[in-house]
Amino acid sequence: MLLLDYADARDHQGFDHLTAESLRDVATTGTPEDQAAAFAATVLRNPSVPAVLERLADLGLPPWYLTAGSLFQTVWNAAAGRADLSAGIRDHDLFFFDEDTSWEAEDVWIKKCLGAVADLGVELEPRNQARVHIWYESKWGKKIAPYRDLPDAISSFAATSCCVGLSLDSGGKLAVHSTHGFADLFNLVLRPNPLTVAPQAVYEAKAERWMQEWPQLTKLPWEEPTGR
Repeated sequence: MLLLDYADARDHQGFDHLTAESLRDVATTGTPEDQAAAFAATVLRNPSVPAVLERLADLGLPPWYLTAGSLFQTVWNAAAGRADLSAGIRDHDLFFFDEDTSWEAEDVWIKKCLGAVADLGVELEPRNQARVHIWYESKWGKKIAPYRDLPDAISSFAATSCCVGLSLDSGGKLAVHSTHGFADLFNLVLRPNPLTVAPQAVYEAKAERWMQEWPQLTKLPWEEPTGR
């Protein structure tokens, strides 16, 4: 995790017009700090991302990250040169980690989060990652161990480019997380995540949809996960 000043990241002028080529250059020559700054500045150009982050920052949530599609797909849109950086993005995944794993406790936070963004016109999906193992098998047919923390939860997505997150605190610090760095994301590579809990069918289905929306992507074949 890297911490950035939110205002600096949001207003950074150096990453206003990143292209696929310049993203590859950052992935090849940039330091981890450069790459995190490029990632943050790019996704914050999608107006819904800072809007959601700013609403969540003052809610007093347990540890949380905005993660997955609203972030990595914003980067794909920027690389594709799209004027609309929200194109193709279905929702905003919010991961939080509350040790109270009752449905009642999760529901309280879900309602608070949805209420906080109700006027933004975005689809927010808040989920307590401490209780995912309770329902995962019934939904996906696979038993998983409880996630240890938020980084562990973020590391479970089907593809490496998905495993990114942003969190904003009330003091203006922006936390940037990436399980696998930014090389695959910036190079528009779909690579099976070696740490995923998702079955192959999930990777294949998601890759098919993503490549229809972003044909610039390069898909790598499935490999069985090595384990978390």
